[in-house]
Amino acid sequence: MTTQDHSPTDIAALWKFEIPKWLVVPAVCSCRLFNTVLDFVFYDVPTLRAALAEQDAPMKARGEKPPSRIIDFNALSDPEGSLLLIDATAAPYVHKYQSVERFLESPYQETRDVDVATITGVGSSALGSAALAWDISVALERPVLAIVPGYGVADVVLQGLGGWFAFGLHDFLRSKTLIQAGLATAAPQTASIGRKLAASTPQEPTIDGAPVFRYGSGSSDVLHALLEHRVTPFRLLVGHSKGALQINNAIRSLRPERTQGLRVVTLGCPIGEDVAGVEYRQYLGLFDALGQLNAWGHWPDHWPPTWHSTNPVLPPAMAAGEMTSESVADLSRADPHGARQRIRHARSRA
Repeated sequence: MTTQDHSPTDIAALWKFEIPKWLVVPAVCSCRLFNTVLDFVFYDVPTLRAALAEQDAPMKARGEKPPSRIIDFNALSDPEGSLLLIDATAAPYVHKYQSVERFLESPYQETRDVDVATITGVGSSALGSAALAWDISVALERPVLAIVPGYGVADVVLQGLGGWFAFGLHDFLRSKTLIQAGLATAAPQTASIGRKLAASTPQEPTIDGAPVFRYGSGSSDVLHALLEHRVTPFRLLVGHSKGALQINNAIRSLRPERTQGLRVVTLGCPIGEDVAGVEYRQYLGLFDALGQLNAWGHWPDHWPPTWHSTNPVLPPAMAAGEMTSESVADLSRADPHGARQRIRHARSRA
């Protein structure tokens, strides 16, 4: 009887359990489509669509083809993440980037000037991310960078484990990091689905080519890379729902000089105020059971009479743009030298 020798690579391959891509991609896209439907509940998608249609009307009247922004968003089912530069004050209003490195290396001035970034909640699509960024861009009259979360098998598993209702618990347990690392080890091709944006960050760690998360999620990795490597620093970060936790994960391990003067606004999920040099404004609705469930003892600055949604069609909704604008004004007036943050940081440690 003859025996066959296996190289280490061959032996490792025996432990791979790849699922055919033609089976995985439709399932992930279906879940993404479901989350897009939920974006209509939690974000002001109707206003975004109406505003872009109004801006495109003169071009249509001249017989010109307007930019198909909503279609180009791949908002309905595409699991891949992206960066959307939203500027409600200047045409063409939306620029899309599918690579962090290309965004960082972009020669265009708008990519260098933007100093506001947003992250939306669990599984949100490009449509919901754009709607939140548009709302804030209108209120601040400034461009806003929306980080669209990539959506992969780890997200499907997490939502199956109650990710919509226990995102604070999963964030504490770093569940997505563990699931993504396990998938990357056992099925790297499957683990790569929906992770192109995270994989495009500088120095992103991988297992057999599949990205694994350093800071709890793909969105946190992307934001951390932008904060770490951009020449022009961000001055304001806005997170809704789980997006607030992703912001917190991204800024915790930054060098102090990269967080000095940074402002963070959270909507529907307060976070720990434990990063030096950062000013916080946090909102949690009185009727927001989902946000209160995931607060984990963190106390907001304001308790508006709202629930978890930012869509005014479904009152009482959080006015994301108005709250962000008020926060910027309050932080500018209240404590220009950061004394307020230092006092709160000291209290949290007491």
